Parts: sequence; C-alpha cells; structure tokens
Amino acid sequence: MKNIKIIICLLFVSAFAKAQQLQSYIEEAEANNPEIQAFELRYNIAEEKVNEANWLPNTEVSAGYFVSEPETRVGAQRARIGVKQMLPWFGTITARENYATSMAEAEYVEITIAKRKLALSVAQSYYRLYETRAKQKVLDENIQLLKTYERLALTSVEVGKASAVDVLRLQIRQNELQQQKEVLEEEFSAEQTTFNNLLNRDENRTVDLVAAMEIPDNDPIYGTEALSLNPELLKYDKLYESIAQSELLNQRESLPMIGFGVDYLPVSERTDMNPIDNGKDVLMPMVSVSIPIFNNRYKSITRQNELRQQEIETQKSQRLNVLESAFAKAISQRNQARIKFNTQAKNLKQAKDAEQILIKNYETGTIDFNDVLDIQELQLKFQMEQIASVQQYYVQQSIINYLIN
Repeated sequence: MKNIKIIICLLFVSAFAKAQQLQSYIEEAEANNPEIQAFELRYNIAEEKVNEANWLPNTEVSAGYFVSEPETRVGAQRARIGVKQMLPWFGTITARENYATSMAEAEYVEITIAKRKLALSVAQSYYRLYETRAKQKVLDENIQLLKTYERLALTSVEVGKASAVDVLRLQIRQNELQQQKEVLEEEFSAEQTTFNNLLNRDENRTVDLVAAMEIPDNDPIYGTEALSLNPELLKYDKLYESIAQSELLNQRESLPMIGFGVDYLPVSERTDMNPIDNGKDVLMPMVSVSIPIFNNRYKSITRQNELRQQEIETQKSQRLNVLESAFAKAISQRNQARIKFNTQAKNLKQAKDAEQILIKNYETGTIDFNDVLDIQELQLKFQMEQIASVQQYYVQQSIINYLIN
C-alpha cells in the first residue's frame, strides 16, 4: 500500500512538472513572440485613438484689409479681423471617445486570440518533440534487445542450433532501427527549430522535455456551452458593440454644430468733423449654427451600421458552428487516442508474453530466430503506436483547452 501511494505521488509530481514546464515555455513565447508584440502595438495604437477622439474643429482666424475704405459716421473702416470656433453638439465628443474605446476593446480580444493560438502551437510542437524523443528511446531499447538476441544467435551457431543467416538477419534489423533513429533525429532537429522560433530564441537552444507522459485514467467532461467564452466568439460581441457605438456617434454628428466668434474692425478718426464716438473701433461678437439639412449621408451610415450588425451576427453563428465541429472532432480524436493506447497496451503485454516463451524455448535448446524478429517487430510497432497515441491525446487536449478555456 505504501508503494502504491509513492507511485501515485510520483505520477502526480510528474504531471505537475510537465504542466509547469510547458506553461513556462508558453509564457516565454508570449513575452518574446514578434506576432504578439505586433498585436500589442496595434492595441496601443487603438488606445491612443481614445485621446485622439477628444478634438474640436480648427479655430478659424481671418483677416482682411479694405483697399477701398468704407466710410461710416464715425470714420473709415481700415481692416477686418475675425476669430470663430465651431463646437459639436453636446455629447458628440463623449460618443466619439466611447466608439474609440470599443474599437480598442476589440483589438484587445485579438491579442487574447493570438496568445491562445500561440499557446496551442507551442504545446503541439512540444508534444511532437516528446513523441520523437520517446520513439528514439524505444528504438534504443529495441536495438539493445536485438544485440542480446544476436549474442544468443552466435552461441546457437557455435553449437549448430542456428544458421549464420539468422545472425545476419538480426544485424540487418539493427541497421534498420538505427536508420529510423537517425531519421527521427533529423525530425527532432527541425521541430526544435520550429519550437525555438515560436519562443523567438536561438534555434539551436535545447528544449527540456519530460521523461515520460501517461494518459490519465479519467477525462474531464465538457459541454458545448463552454464554447461561449471562446475569444473568437467574444470578438464578434465586441465588434457588434463597436458598431452600436458608431451609430450613437453618427446620431450625434447629425445634430447641428454651434459656432462662437468675434470680429474686430479698426476705424480711422474723421478729420472733417468730430461726431460722438469718432474713430471708435468696432467689436462684433457672433453666434453661428451649422445645420445638416441635407442629411442623406447620416441616414446611409445608419443603414450601413444595421447591415454590419446583421453581418456580424451571421459571422458569429457560422464561427460557432465551426468551433462546435472542431470541439466534437477533438473530443472524438482524444477518445480514439485513449482506445488505441489501451489496445496497444494489451497487445504489448501479449507480445512480451510471447517473448518470454521464446526465451524459455532457448533454455530448452530450441529457438526460431524468425519468430524472434517477428515478435520484436510487433513489440516495436505497439510501442511506437502507444507513443503516437499519447502524443495525439495531448495534442487534442490542447485543442480542447484552446476552444473552451
């Protein structure tokens, strides 16, 4: 009982270490990946547009000089200087800021989506690296096993119970496994470059991998309702809200603008007479209103916004269908991986039992090395398929995590 507790504890520690190790790589990728940095810069630009929204129309300053000075009772007007400022209707600037904020929130969701996709890519690359290393380890074990059989075959040749052909066939089989191992090393090198590029670091940097991964006894149960929190769907909600804010801004911009200004006219004194206020300059405050009488533009924008909202609703519905299909497929393939793993575990046990029978036959003086090669090939096949099943299980689980977490 004590040993069982120790084993369970070790498995828990191993699983926790694997999760922590992979999570650290994902965090490193998020901090260094150029694509994520580009999305963050886009978000910073969108945030800055909130400050940009707080603007007023340009202040108009005008000046003119009378070439032919008009005479007035108090003197001739020499020039005209004016200043005017138009102001949007009450609430227009706030509506503009709200629209810019909603667009920034939509950009932030894009960052979340990009990070989740990056985490998925890092996890899948990590599991491919594990699969390649695990297969190499199995090939090493099988090569050593074949060397053991080769020694048995040499001994049998010496006593006349085996042929030199048996020895050669065992050596050829070793050469084939060595070839597979070297090919896997090339695959590992290429995948390691891919992994390091995702983390934006030196492509030859060593990736630390867990020694062994096991399929857990039970799988968590998820429902499709968990998909509602996927950022790919939340993005459409944010876009829908941004269009609503755009329409509020459109309604505000369709209202009149009010202008305030003042004109200053310097006046020359009359020399032929001295009336009251002789030479007194003119200061004329003014109020103006800009009325959008021909407002077809704003009506068109309203109609466009309605159509865009309908478009977003249909896009969200379509995307939900795609995510639901991907979710069902990932669940199915994860379950298939478990079935394959359990089947290969049974097959591997039976192959090892057959191997033990062959060893006992050797002890009694008879052994068929053709059977030895057949059993060894079966064992290797089952071991490789088991590793592939583990890799498939965790790859599909990472897809599930992307879809619902």
